[in-house]
Amino acid sequence: MLLVGEMMARTWGRKIMIMLAVVSAAGLMFAVAACAPESEDDNRLGVVVTILPQVEFVENVGGDRVKVTVMVPPGASPHTYEPKPAQLKALAEATLYAKVGSGVEFELVWMEKLLATSKEMVVMDCSKGVELQEMVAEDEDEHHGAMDPHIWLSPANARIMVRNICDGLAEVDPDNRHYYEQNRDAYLQQLAEIDREIRDGLAAVKNRRFMVYHPAFGYFAREYNLIMIPLEIEGKEPTAAGLTQLIEQAKAHDIRVIFAEPQFDPKSAEVVAEAIGGEVVLIDPLARDYTGNLRLILSQMLPAME
Repeated sequence: MLLVGEMMARTWGRKIMIMLAVVSAAGLMFAVAACAPESEDDNRLGVVVTILPQVEFVENVGGDRVKVTVMVPPGASPHTYEPKPAQLKALAEATLYAKVGSGVEFELVWMEKLLATSKEMVVMDCSKGVELQEMVAEDEDEHHGAMDPHIWLSPANARIMVRNICDGLAEVDPDNRHYYEQNRDAYLQQLAEIDREIRDGLAAVKNRRFMVYHPAFGYFAREYNLIMIPLEIEGKEPTAAGLTQLIEQAKAHDIRVIFAEPQFDPKSAEVVAEAIGGEVVLIDPLARDYTGNLRLILSQMLPAME
C-alpha cells in the first residue's frame, strides 16, 4: 500500500509540475506580448494630440488609418502637466502633431521642446480659422487681455478643428484624402446634431447665468448666449473679498449650482455652494467622449439654470 501511495504521490507531483510549467509559460508569453513593440506591419499614421477631445476628432476622421497618442492624459490639467519619457518616444515616431493652437499652457511651455524630438513631424494648428476671444473677468460681462484657449467646448469651433485635422491628415497621406473627407463629413453631421440638441435644450432657459470654478466654458457660453461667472481667474484662487462678491452674485442671480472640473481642487466651489445653500456638480471640459460629454453637460446645466 505504501508503494502504491508513493506512486500516486509521484504521479500527482508530475501533474502539478506540468501544470505549473504551462501556467508559467503562458504568463511569460503574456508578459512578452505586453512588452513587445507593435507589429512592423502596422502602417497606421502616428498622430499626436494635446488633449483628450482631440483624440475623438482625429479617430473619427482618420478611422483605422491612424494611431493616436495624447500628451495630457485623463485626470491631468493642460495647465500643469509635464510629458513623460514614453510620450516623447511616441512623439519621435509620429507623422503629425495636431496642436490645439489657441494658447493652451501645455503647448506654450512644451511645444518647442516636443518638436525638437522629431524634425520631420508635420505640425497642424487646429485653431486655424477659429475666432479667439479674451478670458472672462471677475465681473462676469467683461473680458481682459489673456486669450481663452478652451476653443473645443463650442461645437462650432469643434467643426473647424475637425476640418483642420482632415486637411492635416490629407497633407501627410494624400493617397487617402477621399477616405478622410468622407469620415470628416460623417462626423461633422454628428457635431451639427449635438449643436442642435444644445440649442433646443437651452432655448427656454430664462436664467442664462452659470457659475463655474475654472473659466473653461467661455466659448460654450458665447455660442449659446449664456453668461459664465468663474471663481478662478488666470489660475488664481478667489480672495476672501472675491468669494464674498461671488456669493452675492450667486444669490442675486438665484444660482444654486456651482460647477467644478475634476482637474482642479473644488474647495472654493464648495465654500460658495455652502454659503448659498447649493451644491457642487462636476463637469469635465477634457472628456475623451466629446459628443457624449456635451450631452452630459447639457443634462447637468438644464436643471441648474431653471
